[in-house]
Amino acid sequence: MSYDFDEGVTIIVGPNASGKTNLLEALLVVSRGGSYRVRDADLIAFNKPWARLDARTDDAARTIKLVRDPRPEKTYEIDGKVLKRLSMGHMIPAVLFEPNHLLLLGGSPDRRREYLDDLLSQTVVGYGTLLRAYRRTLAQRNRLLKGQHVVRDELFPWNIRLSELGARMVRARMNLVEQIGQLIGGLYGELSGASTPVAIRYGAAADPDQYESHMLHQLEMRLHDDMARGFTSFGPHREDFTVLFSGRPAQEVASRGEVRTAVLALKVAELQLLEEKRERQPILLLDDVFSELDASRRRALTSHMRSYQTFITTTDADVASSQFVQHSTVVRTA
Repeated sequence: MSYDFDEGVTIIVGPNASGKTNLLEALLVVSRGGSYRVRDADLIAFNKPWARLDARTDDAARTIKLVRDPRPEKTYEIDGKVLKRLSMGHMIPAVLFEPNHLLLLGGSPDRRREYLDDLLSQTVVGYGTLLRAYRRTLAQRNRLLKGQHVVRDELFPWNIRLSELGARMVRARMNLVEQIGQLIGGLYGELSGASTPVAIRYGAAADPDQYESHMLHQLEMRLHDDMARGFTSFGPHREDFTVLFSGRPAQEVASRGEVRTAVLALKVAELQLLEEKRERQPILLLDDVFSELDASRRRALTSHMRSYQTFITTTDADVASSQFVQHSTVVRTA
């Protein structure tokens, strides 16, 4: 199956289970190397040995191959050059917006950490490598904590490494939150027409300049509790950010509509920061989000996405196409 897409807005329409989200997912895999829904192995159809995606952009031909046997493997080929992993420079900047993102401010902190880490991986050289190193080190420390005979001296080198990586992550996250903070108030005002002061705050557990030594101290001090729990209780994997309305957490004082507008502001900030840092326009992928937004918020989002190549999935083409009049192409999956 193959598709040709125009530069503007493409509306992918079809009934549920007709493959709309699969097409959007393929665009994300081609752009950034991975799915937002499943592991790599699950991208291969059941009982099939391999999967392959081919795409051509303005500047390169791209192929992604996934193999199930003799062992799971994923390779990338960009203009004939084979890669095992996509570096930031090889990624096509892309912003995904799907219904679960509307729960960003009130749901699990994992979602908010993922929002920051995903954007940093696309805008800061080496952050993806840093994040993977932190997760590997954290997993190793947690394995040792679950052992029957935990030796403090055996944990100490992992504590040092985890603290060093964690401090670098926190400084990067705090820098990003500061940049988002310069945008979110104005964007919220534009999207809502309200004058409510909106800000964002990262909840670092220590001063960023002293984070490494503080984290090392906390890992040592909390050892017995961590052994009892079987996991590491301190570090950037436990931290969070908060969006504030007039200085108070949004989830405590904002209405459902205000929270959704704040999430829209975060996604538009993501678009703008990606474009600024990568010096190219990102693509925008909207997975059935229009049906989750009322008319005023659809119009507000549309006003910020007209200049981007955008892909929208929907069961009702009229809901999306009415926002763009003659500036969209409709692709039907069934």
